Formats: sequence, structure tokens, C-alpha cells
Amino acid sequence: MTTISSPMMPTNVRAVPPAPPVRRQLVSSAMLGMLIFIAVELMFFSGLISAFTIVKSSAAPGAWPPPGQPRLPVELTAVNSLVLVASGALAWLAWRAFTRRASAPQAARSLLGAAALGAAFVVVQGVEWTRLVGEGLTMRASTYGSFFYMIVGAHALHALAAIAALLWCWRQASVGRLRAPQLGAVLTLWTFVVGLWPVLYVLVYL
Repeated sequence: MTTISSPMMPTNVRAVPPAPPVRRQLVSSAMLGMLIFIAVELMFFSGLISAFTIVKSSAAPGAWPPPGQPRLPVELTAVNSLVLVASGALAWLAWRAFTRRASAPQAARSLLGAAALGAAFVVVQGVEWTRLVGEGLTMRASTYGSFFYMIVGAHALHALAAIAALLWCWRQASVGRLRAPQLGAVLTLWTFVVGLWPVLYVLVYL
């Protein structure tokens, strides 16, 4: 410490050392945790896709899908996929409204719309599965059925979890408690769910 004295000031004044520079966190804890989770889930889906591809490529000509199995609803699922993509677009409109315009009410409306479209996607998927099970496509019916329900079902579970997170963000935005790191982490998860689906659709349905 340096002591500064002056005839005009009978008391000693000690110079205060400068404060250490504040290090800004490049990635929030919420985002870092979400990125780690997504990396793990990518490995999980990569394993499923790899196993599916190997079994499909090793099947005899004309044996995949197995004869007698019901046809997958390719056209309906394509339209349903557009619903999911629209949900993803609404979610990022919520991000833009929240971060650029600082409009929590507008962000809340977009989040609710994204969650509603995501829920519609899952409901339509459930209706499709019910019909397929009724027509004989079950997990026990064939390896084809097992892979179909494992891959598509795993994606549906992730979609439900992400929809719940979107609804939580909607609630937080509605009461003015939502923070950008929280919203960013949830939207990253939803982007993963939305972006993964076209890959699964092409591999499984086409």
C-alpha cells in the first residue's frame, strides 16, 4: 500500500489497488449443461441409426420392410414434419423477440405457439402408431417394428421433454422471470429435436 501525505490533510490516505478484471463467462452454465446433454444424446441416436442401417443393408432383397407389414404413413408424416419445423421457427422467433426487442409478452406467445405445434406433432405420431399397432406392426412382430418404435419413440420422448421445457419458458416469460441463458438452453434442445427429425424421417420412412 502507498501512503499519501499532505500538509492540508492531517490524516493518511491509502491508495486502493485496482480491482482485478472481471472475466466474462463465454457460455452460461445452463447452455454448457445442455450442450453436454445433447452430445450424449447424439451418441445415443448415432448408435440406434448405425444399428438400423446395418440391419437394413444386410437384409435380403425385398425383405425390408418384411412382407405383410403395414405401410408407414409417409405422406402424413411428411406433412407432420412441416408442423414440427414450423414449431422450431416459432421458437426462434421467441428468441428474437426476447433478446432484440426485449418483448417478453411477444416471446411468451411465440413459445406457446411452438409448444402447441410440437404437441400436435406428437399427437399425430401417436395416432399413427395406434393405427400401425392395430394393423400388426408391433415391436415383437419383427426387427423392423422394433427399430421403428425404438427410434421414433425415443425421438417422441425427447420431444415431450422439450415441449415441457418450452412451456416452462412460456410461464416464466409470462410472469417476467425468464432469463436469456435459460431460454437459449431450452431453444438449443428444441432445435436438436427439430433438426434430428428430418434425418430420422428419411432413414426410417423412405
